[in-house]
Amino acid sequence: MPLLGKLLRRFRAGEDRSPLAGPEYAGAQTIDVTSPVFTDGDRIPQKHAGKGVGDNVSPALQWTGVPSDTKQLVLIMDDLDVPMPKPLMHTIAVIEPDVGGLAEGELKPGTTGVRLVKAFGATYVGPRPIPDHGPHHYRFLIFALDQKIPDGIADHKALLAAMAGHVVARGGLTGSYER
Repeated sequence: MPLLGKLLRRFRAGEDRSPLAGPEYAGAQTIDVTSPVFTDGDRIPQKHAGKGVGDNVSPALQWTGVPSDTKQLVLIMDDLDVPMPKPLMHTIAVIEPDVGGLAEGELKPGTTGVRLVKAFGATYVGPRPIPDHGPHHYRFLIFALDQKIPDGIADHKALLAAMAGHVVARGGLTGSYER
């Protein structure tokens, strides 16, 4: 596997190839996203890395600056550096607007006010980049929407379609992980 990482090192999706880079996902306001375990641009602790690498436990996250008229929040964790045509969405959650954060390990099915949508998995999927591919940047993005996301949304493509044009505020926290 290390050889594969070295061979693919120059191939990275990049932020500009993300479907979330389009104007339909931009918000007029900014949400501040923080974590007590890493700051923006810092390394994500190994505990929060994916299966076989870490404990695959979601980090605690908090957010402030959500507009008062928000109808729904969406959290998307993606990997900008995966060697694919576009970033890989690891985890997606639809969150009630009165939730101001998640404690460590709460990004999972059964957490009050949180509904997971199938992306790379149907629960938190932590960083697990290809060995020797170099550092990967993982974004934890929060979107405030002016409408609710229907209960029947089953995958990331349907969710993105439901979000398009309804983002009123957005914020993010980026951490890195390398192995």
